[in-house]
Amino acid sequence: MNIIPLLTPSEAESRVSLLEMGLDELTEFVKGLGQPAYRARQIWEWIYQRYAADFEEMSNLPQNLRAQLAQQATLSVMTPVVEQVSMAGDTLKILFQLHDGQTIEAVLMLYDKRRTLCISSQAGCAMGCTFCATAQGGLARNLTTGEIVAQVLYFARYLATPGALPMTEVERPSSVTNIVLMGMGEPMHNYKNVWGALRRLTDPGAFGLGARNITLSTVGLVPMIDRMAEEGLQIGLAVSLHAPNDALRTQLVPINKGYPVDELLASVQRYIAKTHRRVTFEYALMKGINDSAELAHELGQKLQPLLCHVNVIPLNPIPDSQFQPSSDEDTERFVEILRGYGISATVRLRRGIEINAGCGQLRRSQSPGTKTREAVAV
Repeated sequence: MNIIPLLTPSEAESRVSLLEMGLDELTEFVKGLGQPAYRARQIWEWIYQRYAADFEEMSNLPQNLRAQLAQQATLSVMTPVVEQVSMAGDTLKILFQLHDGQTIEAVLMLYDKRRTLCISSQAGCAMGCTFCATAQGGLARNLTTGEIVAQVLYFARYLATPGALPMTEVERPSSVTNIVLMGMGEPMHNYKNVWGALRRLTDPGAFGLGARNITLSTVGLVPMIDRMAEEGLQIGLAVSLHAPNDALRTQLVPINKGYPVDELLASVQRYIAKTHRRVTFEYALMKGINDSAELAHELGQKLQPLLCHVNVIPLNPIPDSQFQPSSDEDTERFVEILRGYGISATVRLRRGIEINAGCGQLRRSQSPGTKTREAVAV
């Protein structure tokens, strides 16, 4: 698999990123190069269906056009600087560096039939969730549409390329089957760019992944949930709840001060009524904090009227943090109480705990200015 070195800031400023263009914009760009409009569709297919990493791969383009593109445009918006593979060979986490030196994380999780990507929407996060490694560094900036899409294209290229390093327990060639926006950042806080990426990723003429195979996770920005209900694209909605009442949730998820639990659940009810789609609630269990039987009963009572599923998540802990995962016994008890209220509830399979697979953990562990790409099997 070809890895194209990241452009320097001066080079990046002098070239346009084709990943930031829609097809119409790309067509105008190609025409501006003195080329016929149909060349744009060829380039588009090379990017989104054949996962080209550089212009020389685009063999049906004339050499002079490839040279023009290499001089004036780029497909390289990020480069991998750290790669880590889990001991089981079923999880690959990559720290990417962007043109301005910011870093983001993305994770590939391999299952029997699914190839699921967890991608980032921001460099950092402004939501301030107290148990989250990403939140500890604050928000640097939003990712562009092209930077969001680039994460998917990178792993799509990896899965399609037999023998591409690092080696994982997956038979290749294979393809991306699912995407979750559960990496660094709050997707609803970068709404325009996120939805630009989602439309590109679901466009049958572009990447072409079914909308139902994509899930967007939010801490609960109520106006944006209402906005998402009007989008008309069947992207799954997941809400990071983590507590059933305002007193506890505000401690864990500070945005709750602006959008309290009952207001959040009311927006979810409106979303369900509008879309007729089941919503997932994510609940990261933390020992002695939000895993008691009493809280499980309170959660069950509040969620019982909703068409929903609860994804109980064993916490991927931050070293030396007060937030630690609940025991298996307490986790099972919590789930059984929810099921007693007729609520669908499952425990998420924890992946990659030994490779800092929790959101923001790999980025936090790397010193600023990391430049060297390394593959680490642990």
